[in-house]
Amino acid sequence: MKFSKTAELLSTALLALSLAACGGSDVSFGTVGGTVNGLGGGQSVTLQNNGGANLTVTGNTSFTFATALSELTKFNVTVLTQPVGQTCPVTRGTGVIPNDGSTANRVIVACVPNSVAGTVSGLSAGASVTLDNGSSVQVAVGQNGVFSFPGLLTAGTAYAVTVAAQPAGQTCTVANAGGTAVAGVQALVTVNCV
Repeated sequence: MKFSKTAELLSTALLALSLAACGGSDVSFGTVGGTVNGLGGGQSVTLQNNGGANLTVTGNTSFTFATALSELTKFNVTVLTQPVGQTCPVTRGTGVIPNDGSTANRVIVACVPNSVAGTVSGLSAGASVTLDNGSSVQVAVGQNGVFSFPGLLTAGTAYAVTVAAQPAGQTCTVANAGGTAVAGVQALVTVNCV
C-alpha cells in the first residue's frame, strides 16, 4: 500500500506539472511603428526591424511592421534602401516593446535631400563619368540626368565637385562646383560633357 500511495502522489504531481506547462501564455505581443516625413513625391524608403522584416513605405505616412514581437523584446529600426537623392535618418529607432504588448509608435524617419546633387548632360550612350565631392566620396554616373552624392554634409562643410575619371573620348566640366553645405538645402552642380 505504501508503494501505491507514493506512486499516486508522484503521478498527481507530474500531472499537475504537465497541465501547468500546457496552459496558456500570459505573454503580450506588440508591433513597432512610426512615421515617415519629408519623402519626395513618387519616392519610397525601405525600412528594416532587427535586420529583417523589410517594409517599403511610399509617401509621407505612418507605418507599422507586420511582425509582432513579444513584450520587452528589443527593436532596432534602420533604413535598408534610401530614396533616390535623399537620406532618411531614423530617430527613436531603438527600444523595447511595452510590457502590455501595445504598439511602439515612436519611430521617426525624417527624409531630407542629399547635400550635393546635380545633373549630367552630353554624356555618350554607354559612357560614364566619375565625380568626387571633395571629401573622397565618389559617384559614377552612367547616363544623362539627375545624380546625387549619398549622405549629408554637416552645415558649414565645404564641398568641391571635380571629375575623378573622364568618360572615354569625352571631356566633362563642372559648373557651380563648390560651396558650403547648408542644412536641409541641396546644392546643385551641373556637369556638361562634350
